Amino acid sequence: MPINITMPALSPTMEEGNLAKWLVKEGDKVGPGDVIAEIETDKATMEVEAVDEGTVAKIVVPAGTEGVKVNALIAILTADGEDVAVAAQGGGGAAPAKAEAKEEKKAEQPAEAPKAEPAKAEAPKQEAAAPSIADVKSGDRPFSSPLARRIAKDAGVDLAAVTGSGPRGRVIKKDVEAAIAGGGAKAAVPAAAASSASAPAAPKPMSDDAVLKLFAEGSYELVPHDGMRKTIAKRLLEAKSTVPHFYLTVDCELDALLALRQQINLAAPMRKTDKGDVPAYKLSVNDFIIKAMALALRDVPEANVSWTESNMVKHKHSDVGVAVSIPGGLITPIIRKAEEKTLSAISNEMKDLAKRARDRKLKPEEYQGGTTAVSNLGMFGVKDFAAIINPPHATILAIGAGEERAVVKKGEIKVATVMSVTLSTDHRAVDGALGAELAQAFKRHIENPMGMLV
Repeated sequence: MPINITMPALSPTMEEGNLAKWLVKEGDKVGPGDVIAEIETDKATMEVEAVDEGTVAKIVVPAGTEGVKVNALIAILTADGEDVAVAAQGGGGAAPAKAEAKEEKKAEQPAEAPKAEPAKAEAPKQEAAAPSIADVKSGDRPFSSPLARRIAKDAGVDLAAVTGSGPRGRVIKKDVEAAIAGGGAKAAVPAAAASSASAPAAPKPMSDDAVLKLFAEGSYELVPHDGMRKTIAKRLLEAKSTVPHFYLTVDCELDALLALRQQINLAAPMRKTDKGDVPAYKLSVNDFIIKAMALALRDVPEANVSWTESNMVKHKHSDVGVAVSIPGGLITPIIRKAEEKTLSAISNEMKDLAKRARDRKLKPEEYQGGTTAVSNLGMFGVKDFAAIINPPHATILAIGAGEERAVVKKGEIKVATVMSVTLSTDHRAVDGALGAELAQAFKRHIENPMGMLV
């Protein structure tokens, strides 16, 4: 029996990926654990391993194909003793051929049978076929035939409300016609219209054509969005549309931190490497910021939360995501349990994560989740800014540049190195006073850095 290899879901949120490279060819033998392909997601390139043993009979999706849906057939394996040529011919196409034959038969039925037949089919369908719909609701688009989708679109029928009677709950032509005859699948439309009538319509973004008309022809070039840019745009739009942000800015003096950092780096032991002797660690200001944010969440646990419609998720550890700029976008690798780690451990781990992030070699578990995030633009001379929260986080800290400023101490004007930081907070989860308490806890650790060493 041929074994189908399908596009794997490499993360809980993955819907599609690019099949970057095949590492096997037709006729090759593979076993469990053998790496057979490389898949590009929006954030990383990952290797795919074979689960079964067999011979590659047919590569269905060629290397370089973009936008391959999760669970789509990409290759066919045959077990020992099976005819590779037969499997390659029929293994991937048998089921679709049968489905098409059934649909062609069903396409002829309405011409012979009057409207009464769909009405008859509707009543038992709602009872008998209801269990099969559970298989279909896992994806964004209902599992349906192309003909059914076209008829549904023309008739204004919501396919998600139609119960499929085809193989594995597939919605076919007969199901859509029955829904049209009964009128049930259109029930959601009046409700949507009623709600939109009472509220002003949301403004729609300008169409591509409308934007391009604003510029002289030949004065631009079009660069298609890649998967990462599309994902960033989608998530940021969702965050700003659904999360009620508010912002708190505090100024932190850095002189004690800078002096301690220099002292620690000078005391770093040397270790032998291929490139010669190098320090065992070299702390950056950002390493102190990560640690200070982790300790602040430890000190103010009510702010170490995530919002859901049913519950407040209270986290037991401070998992701090750190925004890293990479070609074409950014990614946020996470330092897990940062409140428990030493500054040198945070520093070395962050260097490793940042390097692999730029090479797009991070695993999903290394950049998904987290309880807060830090975004630092101080190295670019940015004085202050407000960052957008990355759900499910309830907070994100935006770090500005450390600069010499005049400050008043005991009635005298002194010069100090000051850094402005802005805490963006999800007001559903963290109220103003709680956010202020978190910001002050962070400031306390930054201005008294020796406490981060014990």
